[in-house]
Amino acid sequence: MLIFFISITILILGYKFYGPFVEKQAGIDPTIKTPQQRLEDGVDYVPIHPVKAFLIQFLNIAGVGPIFGPILGALYGPVALVWIVIGNVLGGAIHDYFSGVMSLKEDGKSLPEIAGNYYNVFFKGVMLIFTAMLLFFVGVVFIMSPAGLLSNLSFFEDTILAGNSFWVLVILGYYFLATLLPIDKIITKLYPLFGLLMIVMTTLIAGALLLEAPHLPQFGDVFAYFDNHSHEDLLIPNPDGAPVWPLLFLTITCGAISGFHSTQSPMIARCLTNEKYARPVFYGAMMCEGIVACVWAMAGIAAFPGGYIELKAMLAQGGPGLVVNHIATSYLGVMGGVMAILAVAIFPITSGDTAFRSLRLTIMDAFKISQTTLNRLGLAAPLLGIAYLMTFLDFALIWRYFAFSNMLLSTSVLWLATKYLFDRGTFHWVASLPAVVGTAITVSYIATAGIGFNMPMEYSKPIGVVVALACFIGLVMQHKKRTVIA
Repeated sequence: MLIFFISITILILGYKFYGPFVEKQAGIDPTIKTPQQRLEDGVDYVPIHPVKAFLIQFLNIAGVGPIFGPILGALYGPVALVWIVIGNVLGGAIHDYFSGVMSLKEDGKSLPEIAGNYYNVFFKGVMLIFTAMLLFFVGVVFIMSPAGLLSNLSFFEDTILAGNSFWVLVILGYYFLATLLPIDKIITKLYPLFGLLMIVMTTLIAGALLLEAPHLPQFGDVFAYFDNHSHEDLLIPNPDGAPVWPLLFLTITCGAISGFHSTQSPMIARCLTNEKYARPVFYGAMMCEGIVACVWAMAGIAAFPGGYIELKAMLAQGGPGLVVNHIATSYLGVMGGVMAILAVAIFPITSGDTAFRSLRLTIMDAFKISQTTLNRLGLAAPLLGIAYLMTFLDFALIWRYFAFSNMLLSTSVLWLATKYLFDRGTFHWVASLPAVVGTAITVSYIATAGIGFNMPMEYSKPIGVVVALACFIGLVMQHKKRTVIA
C-alpha cells in the first residue's frame, strides 16, 4: 500500500515543484494574445474556460490507455508503478506541456507544421506521417475496444445490442458528427461532465481496492524484485519471459508518456484564453492521467487472490476488458460495476472522436486546406470509411502498431521541444534527457520486435543507446552551426 501512496505523492509534488521550473524554461507570457483571441473562427478557435479545458484535455488523452496499459503492465509487478511515476514526471508531463506551449506560440498549429518551422521540411514530413499514423490507429483502437466492452455487457445478452458490429456502426456515426461539428457543439458541453465521471470512478476503484484487495503491493516488493534479478535479468526475463527493457515502456505508455497526447494539445491550445493556463491544463491533465494509471496498475497487481497467474489467465481469456469487468463488479457491486464499465466504454469514445478530429486538423493544416464544411465532410468520410474496414483486423496487431507509433511520436515531440529550448537558450535538459531515453527505448524495441528488424534481444540496449546519443550529438552540432550562421 505504501508504494501506491508514494507514487501518488510524487506525481503531485512533481506538478507542484518541478512544473513551475519547467514553465520558467518555456517562456510563458500571460500578457500576449493567444491564438484563440487573434484567430477566432467559431469552429476550432473557440474560447473555453480553463477548468473546462483541463477536463476536456484530461478526457481526450485518457481513454482506455491508462487503464488497459497498466493492467497489462501489472504482469511485471510493482516495477510498473515505478515506471509510471518516473515516466510521467520526467517525460510524459514534459511532453504534454511543451506540445501545448509550442502550439500556443505558433497560432495553434499542429505539431508537423511546428516541426517544419524548427527543423526542416523533411522533419515536417516525418512528423506528419507519424502523427497521421498514430491518430488513425488510435481512432481504430477506440472504435474496437469500447464496442467490445459494450457488446459484452450481460444485460444486452440475446438482443441486437449484444452485437459488436452494431456498436461499431453507432460509434462510427458519432465520430462522424464529432469530426465535422464545431468544437462547442458537443465536446465543450459533454466532455467536462465525462471528465468528472472518470475522476469519480477512479476514486471509487482506488478506495475499494485499498479497503478490500487481498494483494496490495508493498514498497519492499520493488526492492525484492530488484534483489531477485541480476542487472541482465531485468533487461531480459520477468516471470512471463518478457523483457522489462524495452517492453514494459511500450506496454505502459498512457499514464507514463504517450505521443497521442501531443496530437490533442493543439486542439485545446486553439481554445485557451491565456498562456498561463498551459501548465494546469496540459501538465495537470497528464499528472491526473498518471494517477489513473497507478490505480489500474495497482488493481492488476492487487485484485487477484491467485496473483500473477490468475491475472495472466484472465488476460488470456478476454484481455484487459475482461479484467476491468472483473475488478469493477468484484469491488463495486453489480450497479457500481455497470457504471464503471460504462464509464470505461465512454472514455475511449471521447478519445477516438478527438483523434479523428485532430487527424482532420493535421491533414488540412499540412496541405493548407480551408476548414469549410464541404472540405471537412470530404476528408472525414473516407477516413472513417477506411477506419471501419480496419475494425475487421486483429485487435492485437492494431494495438502493437499503436503502441510503437505512440512511443515514436512522443520521442519526436521531445526532440522538437529540445530544439525549442535550445533556441530560447534555456535549460534544455528537461526535454533532451527524456528525448535521449525515449529514443533508446523506441530503437531498442523496433530493433528486436517481430514488426521491426527481429534482431536478438541482447542487441537491443546497445543499439538503442548508440542511436539516442547520435541523435543528441547531431542536434547539438546542428544548433551550433545555425548559431554561427546567425
